[in-house]
Amino acid sequence: MGKAIPPLAVLAACLAAAPGAQAQSYPSKPIKLVVGFTPGGAADFTGRVAAEALSKVLGQSIIIENKPGAGSSIAAEFVAKAPPDGYTILIASPSSMSVNPAMNPKKNYGVNTLVPITRISNSPLILTANPALGINSLKDLVAAARKSPGKLNYSTSGNGSAPHLGAVYLKQATGIDIQHVPYKGGAQAVQAVIAGDVELTFATPPSVLPFIKANRLKGLAVSTPARSAFAPDIPGMTESGYPGFNMNFWYGFFAPAGTPPEVVNRLFEATSAALQKPEVKTMLAREATEVALSRSPADFEQFLKEDARFWEKLVKDSGITAD
Repeated sequence: MGKAIPPLAVLAACLAAAPGAQAQSYPSKPIKLVVGFTPGGAADFTGRVAAEALSKVLGQSIIIENKPGAGSSIAAEFVAKAPPDGYTILIASPSSMSVNPAMNPKKNYGVNTLVPITRISNSPLILTANPALGINSLKDLVAAARKSPGKLNYSTSGNGSAPHLGAVYLKQATGIDIQHVPYKGGAQAVQAVIAGDVELTFATPPSVLPFIKANRLKGLAVSTPARSAFAPDIPGMTESGYPGFNMNFWYGFFAPAGTPPEVVNRLFEATSAALQKPEVKTMLAREATEVALSRSPADFEQFLKEDARFWEKLVKDSGITAD
Protein backbone atom coordinates (compact mmCIF):
# COMPACT_ATOMS: atom_id res chain seq x y z
CA MET A 1 0.00 0.00 0.00
CA GLY A 2 1.43 3.42 -0.93
CA LYS A 3 1.88 6.22 1.51
CA ALA A 4 -0.92 8.75 1.83
CA ILE A 5 -0.09 12.12 0.29
CA PRO A 6 -0.39 14.94 2.82
CA PRO A 7 -3.27 17.35 2.04
CA LEU A 8 -0.90 20.32 2.00
CA ALA A 9 1.20 18.64 -0.67
CA VAL A 10 -1.90 18.10 -2.80
CA LEU A 11 -2.85 21.77 -2.37
CA ALA A 12 0.65 22.91 -3.29
CA ALA A 13 0.62 20.76 -6.42
CA CYS A 14 -2.75 22.16 -7.46
CA LEU A 15 -1.60 25.73 -6.94
CA ALA A 16 1.57 25.10 -8.93
CA ALA A 17 -0.44 23.69 -11.82
CA ALA A 18 -3.12 26.39 -11.72
CA PRO A 19 -1.43 29.04 -13.93
CA GLY A 20 -0.74 26.57 -16.71
CA ALA A 21 -4.23 25.13 -16.47
CA GLN A 22 -5.75 28.62 -16.61
CA ALA A 23 -3.76 29.51 -19.70
CA GLN A 24 -4.79 26.27 -21.43
CA SER A 25 -8.48 26.79 -20.70
CA TYR A 26 -8.46 30.53 -21.45
CA PRO A 27 -10.71 31.89 -22.77
CA SER A 28 -13.69 29.82 -21.64
CA LYS A 29 -16.24 32.64 -21.96
CA PRO A 30 -16.72 35.90 -23.91
CA ILE A 31 -14.21 38.73 -23.41
CA LYS A 32 -15.19 42.36 -22.90
CA LEU A 33 -13.20 44.98 -24.84
CA VAL A 34 -13.71 48.43 -23.33
CA VAL A 35 -13.47 51.49 -25.61
CA GLY A 36 -13.02 54.92 -24.05
CA PHE A 37 -14.85 56.83 -26.79
CA THR A 38 -18.26 56.86 -28.44
CA PRO A 39 -19.20 54.58 -31.37
CA GLY A 40 -18.15 55.83 -34.79
CA GLY A 41 -14.72 57.18 -33.92
CA ALA A 42 -11.27 55.76 -34.57
CA ALA A 43 -10.97 53.89 -31.28
CA ASP A 44 -14.33 52.23 -31.81
CA PHE A 45 -13.56 51.35 -35.44
CA THR A 46 -10.11 49.95 -34.68
CA GLY A 47 -11.41 48.07 -31.66
CA ARG A 48 -14.24 46.44 -33.60
CA VAL A 49 -12.00 45.36 -36.47
CA ALA A 50 -9.43 43.93 -34.05
CA ALA A 51 -12.11 42.30 -31.88
CA GLU A 52 -13.73 40.49 -34.81
CA ALA A 53 -10.38 39.12 -35.99
CA LEU A 54 -9.27 38.21 -32.47
CA SER A 55 -12.51 36.39 -31.68
CA LYS A 56 -11.90 34.03 -34.61
CA VAL A 57 -8.44 33.14 -33.32
CA LEU A 58 -9.55 32.68 -29.71
CA GLY A 59 -12.81 30.92 -30.52
CA GLN A 60 -14.77 33.22 -28.21
CA SER A 61 -16.97 36.27 -28.70
CA ILE A 62 -15.49 39.67 -27.88
CA ILE A 63 -18.08 42.18 -26.73
CA ILE A 64 -17.44 45.89 -27.25
CA GLU A 65 -18.43 48.18 -24.38
CA ASN A 66 -18.14 51.93 -24.97
CA LYS A 67 -17.38 54.01 -21.87
CA PRO A 68 -16.70 57.53 -23.17
CA GLY A 69 -15.68 60.60 -21.25
CA ALA A 70 -12.77 62.39 -19.58
CA GLY A 71 -10.38 61.79 -22.47
CA SER A 72 -10.92 58.00 -22.12
CA SER A 73 -9.84 57.95 -18.47
CA ILE A 74 -13.25 56.60 -17.39
CA ALA A 75 -12.67 53.48 -19.47
CA ALA A 76 -9.08 53.10 -18.26
CA GLU A 77 -10.10 53.35 -14.61
CA PHE A 78 -12.93 50.85 -15.17
CA VAL A 79 -10.58 48.24 -16.64
CA ALA A 80 -7.92 48.91 -14.00
CA LYS A 81 -10.47 47.93 -11.34
CA ALA A 82 -11.77 44.86 -13.20
CA PRO A 83 -10.88 41.29 -12.11
CA PRO A 84 -7.40 40.44 -13.49
CA ASP A 85 -8.56 37.33 -15.31
CA GLY A 86 -8.24 38.34 -18.96
CA TYR A 87 -11.97 38.75 -19.52
CA THR A 88 -11.95 42.57 -19.41
CA ILE A 89 -9.39 44.32 -21.60
CA LEU A 90 -8.91 47.87 -22.81
CA ILE A 91 -8.10 49.43 -26.16
CA ALA A 92 -6.14 52.55 -25.29
CA SER A 93 -4.11 55.32 -26.92
CA PRO A 94 -1.66 57.98 -25.73
CA SER A 95 -4.71 59.86 -24.42
CA SER A 96 -5.35 57.49 -21.55
CA MET A 97 -1.90 55.98 -21.02
CA SER A 98 0.33 59.08 -21.20
CA VAL A 99 -1.58 62.34 -21.53
CA ASN A 100 -4.22 61.99 -18.82
CA PRO A 101 -1.81 60.67 -16.16
CA ALA A 102 0.57 63.55 -16.97
CA MET A 103 -2.26 66.06 -16.61
CA ASN A 104 -3.56 64.51 -13.41
CA PRO A 105 -1.07 62.33 -11.49
CA LYS A 106 -3.85 61.35 -9.06
CA LYS A 107 -5.66 59.35 -11.75
CA ASN A 108 -6.24 55.82 -10.51
CA TYR A 109 -4.63 53.97 -13.40
CA GLY A 110 -1.35 53.71 -15.25
CA VAL A 111 1.68 51.46 -15.35
CA ASN A 112 0.91 50.06 -11.90
CA THR A 113 -2.72 49.22 -12.61
CA LEU A 114 -2.74 48.19 -16.28
CA VAL A 115 -0.56 45.60 -18.00
CA PRO A 116 0.48 46.19 -21.64
CA ILE A 117 -0.37 43.40 -24.06
CA THR A 118 0.60 44.78 -27.48
CA ARG A 119 0.43 47.83 -29.67
CA ILE A 120 -1.98 47.12 -32.51
CA SER A 121 -2.03 50.10 -34.86
CA ASN A 122 -0.42 53.35 -35.90
CA SER A 123 -1.68 56.31 -37.91
CA PRO A 124 -1.20 60.05 -38.38
CA LEU A 125 -3.66 62.68 -37.27
CA ILE A 126 -5.34 64.83 -39.91
CA LEU A 127 -6.04 68.55 -39.62
CA THR A 128 -9.32 69.35 -41.37
CA ALA A 129 -11.63 72.30 -41.89
CA ASN A 130 -15.21 73.00 -42.86
CA PRO A 131 -15.02 73.73 -46.63
CA ALA A 132 -17.15 76.85 -46.18
CA LEU A 133 -14.33 78.38 -44.16
CA GLY A 134 -12.33 78.88 -47.35
CA ILE A 135 -9.11 77.59 -45.77
CA ASN A 136 -7.41 75.10 -48.09
CA SER A 137 -3.98 74.55 -46.53
CA LEU A 138 -2.08 74.83 -43.28
CA LYS A 139 -0.48 77.98 -44.68
CA ASP A 140 -3.96 79.49 -45.15
CA LEU A 141 -4.90 78.51 -41.60
CA VAL A 142 -1.81 80.10 -40.08
CA ALA A 143 -2.42 83.32 -42.02
CA ALA A 144 -6.08 83.49 -40.97
CA ALA A 145 -5.32 82.69 -37.33
CA ARG A 146 -2.57 85.30 -37.12
CA LYS A 147 -4.87 87.88 -38.65
CA SER A 148 -7.57 87.21 -36.03
CA PRO A 149 -5.99 85.61 -32.93
CA GLY A 150 -8.39 83.55 -30.83
CA LYS A 151 -11.24 83.77 -33.33
CA LEU A 152 -10.97 80.34 -34.97
CA ASN A 153 -11.85 77.21 -33.03
CA TYR A 154 -11.22 73.48 -33.30
CA SER A 155 -12.89 70.35 -31.95
CA THR A 156 -11.29 67.18 -30.59
CA SER A 157 -12.38 63.95 -28.93
CA GLY A 158 -11.91 65.47 -25.48
CA ASN A 159 -9.74 67.50 -23.16
CA GLY A 160 -6.44 65.70 -22.79
CA SER A 161 -7.03 63.44 -25.78
CA ALA A 162 -4.12 62.86 -28.14
CA PRO A 163 -5.82 64.94 -30.88
CA HIS A 164 -6.11 67.77 -28.35
CA LEU A 165 -2.40 67.50 -27.58
CA GLY A 166 -1.71 67.28 -31.31
CA ALA A 167 -3.47 70.59 -31.79
CA VAL A 168 -1.53 72.09 -28.87
CA TYR A 169 1.67 70.86 -30.49
CA LEU A 170 0.57 72.49 -33.75
CA LYS A 171 -0.19 75.76 -31.97
CA GLN A 172 3.30 75.73 -30.44
CA ALA A 173 4.93 75.01 -33.80
CA THR A 174 3.01 77.68 -35.72
CA GLY A 175 2.51 80.30 -33.02
CA ILE A 176 -1.22 80.59 -33.70
CA ASP A 177 -4.05 81.06 -31.20
CA ILE A 178 -7.13 78.91 -31.88
CA GLN A 179 -9.73 77.89 -29.29
CA HIS A 180 -10.39 74.31 -28.15
CA VAL A 181 -13.93 72.84 -28.13
CA PRO A 182 -13.84 69.34 -26.57
CA TYR A 183 -16.38 66.58 -27.24
CA LYS A 184 -16.84 63.09 -25.76
CA GLY A 185 -15.67 61.32 -28.90
CA GLY A 186 -14.17 61.75 -32.34
CA ALA A 187 -17.46 61.19 -34.16
CA GLN A 188 -19.18 64.10 -32.38
CA ALA A 189 -16.13 66.32 -32.83
CA VAL A 190 -16.17 65.71 -36.58
CA GLN A 191 -19.94 66.14 -36.92
CA ALA A 192 -19.63 69.51 -35.19
CA VAL A 193 -17.30 70.70 -37.96
CA ILE A 194 -19.52 69.30 -40.71
CA ALA A 195 -22.52 71.06 -39.16
CA GLY A 196 -20.60 74.33 -38.96
CA ASP A 197 -20.74 74.52 -35.17
CA VAL A 198 -16.92 74.38 -35.06
CA GLU A 199 -14.52 75.39 -37.82
CA LEU A 200 -11.60 72.93 -37.55
CA THR A 201 -10.72 69.55 -36.11
CA PHE A 202 -7.55 67.57 -35.52
CA ALA A 203 -8.65 63.95 -35.68
CA THR A 204 -7.77 60.37 -36.48
CA PRO A 205 -8.11 59.18 -40.10
CA PRO A 206 -11.15 56.89 -39.65
CA SER A 207 -13.06 59.83 -38.18
CA VAL A 208 -12.48 62.22 -41.08
CA LEU A 209 -11.38 60.44 -44.27
CA PRO A 210 -14.87 59.41 -45.45
CA PHE A 211 -16.00 63.03 -45.16
CA ILE A 212 -12.87 64.36 -46.88
CA LYS A 213 -13.53 61.99 -49.79
CA ALA A 214 -17.15 63.18 -49.91
CA ASN A 215 -15.99 66.84 -49.94
CA ARG A 216 -17.77 67.53 -46.64
CA LEU A 217 -14.44 68.30 -44.97
CA LYS A 218 -11.20 69.77 -46.32
CA GLY A 219 -7.96 67.99 -45.40
CA LEU A 220 -5.25 70.56 -44.65
CA ALA A 221 -2.31 68.45 -43.45
CA VAL A 222 -1.33 65.12 -41.92
CA SER A 223 0.71 65.17 -38.70
CA THR A 224 3.79 63.43 -40.13
CA PRO A 225 6.67 65.00 -42.10
CA ALA A 226 5.73 63.30 -45.38
CA ARG A 227 2.38 62.55 -46.95
CA SER A 228 0.72 59.38 -45.77
CA ALA A 229 0.35 56.52 -48.24
CA PHE A 230 -3.19 56.20 -46.89
CA ALA A 231 -4.05 59.85 -47.63
CA PRO A 232 -1.73 60.80 -50.51
CA ASP A 233 -3.68 63.92 -51.51
CA ILE A 234 -3.13 65.62 -48.15
CA PRO A 235 0.22 67.40 -47.62
CA GLY A 236 2.63 66.41 -44.87
CA MET A 237 4.14 68.84 -42.40
CA THR A 238 7.44 69.33 -44.24
CA GLU A 239 5.85 70.63 -47.42
CA SER A 240 3.41 72.62 -45.28
CA GLY A 241 6.37 74.54 -43.85
CA TYR A 242 6.97 72.75 -40.54
CA PRO A 243 9.60 70.03 -41.11
CA GLY A 244 10.22 69.41 -37.41
CA PHE A 245 6.61 68.47 -36.70
CA ASN A 246 5.99 64.73 -36.35
CA MET A 247 3.20 63.00 -34.45
CA ASN A 248 1.88 59.45 -34.82
CA PHE A 249 -1.16 58.08 -33.05
CA TRP A 250 -1.27 54.49 -31.79
CA TYR A 251 -3.73 52.08 -30.20
CA GLY A 252 -2.89 49.12 -28.00
CA PHE A 253 -4.44 46.46 -25.79
CA PHE A 254 -4.13 46.44 -21.99
CA ALA A 255 -5.31 44.20 -19.14
CA PRO A 256 -5.72 44.85 -15.41
CA ALA A 257 -2.56 44.56 -13.31
CA GLY A 258 -2.26 41.10 -11.83
CA THR A 259 -3.48 39.33 -14.95
CA PRO A 260 -1.49 36.06 -15.14
CA PRO A 261 1.48 36.32 -17.55
CA GLU A 262 0.24 33.18 -19.33
CA VAL A 263 -3.06 34.92 -20.12
CA VAL A 264 -1.29 38.11 -21.24
CA ASN A 265 0.94 36.06 -23.54
CA ARG A 266 -2.08 34.19 -24.91
CA LEU A 267 -3.74 37.50 -25.75
CA PHE A 268 -0.51 38.81 -27.27
CA GLU A 269 -0.03 35.74 -29.48
CA ALA A 270 -3.68 35.65 -30.55
CA THR A 271 -3.73 39.37 -31.36
CA SER A 272 -0.52 39.07 -33.37
CA ALA A 273 -1.97 36.19 -35.37
CA ALA A 274 -5.30 37.94 -35.90
CA LEU A 275 -3.98 41.30 -37.05
CA GLN A 276 -1.42 39.89 -39.46
CA LYS A 277 -4.18 38.47 -41.64
CA PRO A 278 -4.22 40.30 -45.02
CA GLU A 279 -7.95 41.02 -44.87
CA VAL A 280 -7.56 42.74 -41.49
CA LYS A 281 -4.67 44.88 -42.74
CA THR A 282 -6.73 45.83 -45.80
CA MET A 283 -9.73 46.81 -43.69
CA LEU A 284 -7.63 49.05 -41.45
CA ALA A 285 -5.71 50.49 -44.39
CA ARG A 286 -8.96 51.77 -45.90
CA GLU A 287 -9.14 54.10 -42.91
CA ALA A 288 -5.46 55.15 -43.08
CA THR A 289 -4.48 52.89 -40.20
CA GLU A 290 -1.59 50.45 -40.38
CA VAL A 291 -1.11 47.37 -38.23
CA ALA A 292 1.83 48.00 -35.88
CA LEU A 293 2.38 45.05 -33.56
CA SER A 294 4.83 44.89 -30.68
CA ARG A 295 7.44 42.13 -30.60
CA SER A 296 6.31 41.15 -27.10
CA PRO A 297 4.45 42.60 -24.10
CA ALA A 298 7.85 43.69 -22.74
CA ASP A 299 8.63 45.44 -26.02
CA PHE A 300 5.32 47.31 -25.79
CA GLU A 301 6.11 48.30 -22.21
CA GLN A 302 9.44 49.81 -23.29
CA PHE A 303 7.74 51.66 -26.15
CA LEU A 304 5.24 53.13 -23.68
CA LYS A 305 8.02 54.49 -21.46
CA GLU A 306 9.66 56.25 -24.39
CA ASP A 307 6.35 57.52 -25.79
CA ALA A 308 5.28 58.87 -22.40
CA ARG A 309 8.32 61.16 -22.27
CA PHE A 310 7.17 62.97 -25.43
CA TRP A 311 3.62 63.49 -24.17
CA GLU A 312 4.66 64.42 -20.64
CA LYS A 313 6.98 67.13 -21.98
CA LEU A 314 4.20 68.45 -24.22
CA VAL A 315 1.76 68.58 -21.30
CA LYS A 316 4.33 70.33 -19.10
CA ASP A 317 5.36 72.86 -21.75
CA SER A 318 1.76 73.68 -22.67
CA GLY A 319 0.46 73.98 -19.12
CA ILE A 320 -2.66 71.94 -19.92
CA THR A 321 -4.59 70.74 -16.89
CA ALA A 322 -7.43 68.26 -16.43
CA ASP A 323 -11.06 69.37 -16.50
